[in-house]
Amino acid sequence: MESQEGSQSQEPESSSQNGSVEKKRPEIEDSEDDEPDETLSERLWGLTEMFPEPIRNFTWSAMVNTKDGIKFAYSFSRSATWVIFSTSIILFAPVIFEVERAQMEEMQKNQQKQLLLGPNSAISGGVPPPIMPPMPSQQKS
Repeated sequence: MESQEGSQSQEPESSSQNGSVEKKRPEIEDSEDDEPDETLSERLWGLTEMFPEPIRNFTWSAMVNTKDGIKFAYSFSRSATWVIFSTSIILFAPVIFEVERAQMEEMQKNQQKQLLLGPNSAISGGVPPPIMPPMPSQQKS
């Protein structure tokens, strides 16, 4: 069967450095080399021909409306976030400042009491500790 061309490889075996024998494989040639390569967009455009016109129009409008909806939602969320945070800062900042001012006044009062009355007076807050009333003795009759 040596007369058949291309069916079997008649190339000699080559030996490597360690003495083992390796066979060379024939290169497989593509018969489709004469066709030009298509890009992905060209292939997708070619696929549109297999769908009817109403389906293509519906798909196009759904894609455009989805894109516009996402743009609107993003824009609205940015605006809403700005309004919420700026309003909360304007409304709550004075409250936070007043609470801080009240705490500072309380600390200053405690420091003044500590200087005037001694270190233990500021801790107790100036209120004497409660004294328990004497227990009434039970009389036996």
